[in-house]
Amino acid sequence: MATSEQTLDARGLDCPLPLLKVRQCLTAMQPGEVLHVEATDPGSWRDFESYAAQGGHTLTREEPVDGVYRYRFIKGVC
Repeated sequence: MATSEQTLDARGLDCPLPLLKVRQCLTAMQPGEVLHVEATDPGSWRDFESYAAQGGHTLTREEPVDGVYRYRFIKGVC
């Protein structure tokens, strides 16, 4: 069974918009699906980390390249 993956471009958006966009996407997804996010808001890691922990999602990130932060969410069961 293949895992569905989606991509969200949140570059250029300031807090709280990246978090709101991630929340909308994850709400529409099924558990186990993957959401890749690109953001330029330096506070996005803190916001995403808290949201993932509260929602039971798995979150990883890569080191920023040219001011772009890349994240990978795996939708949790809740």
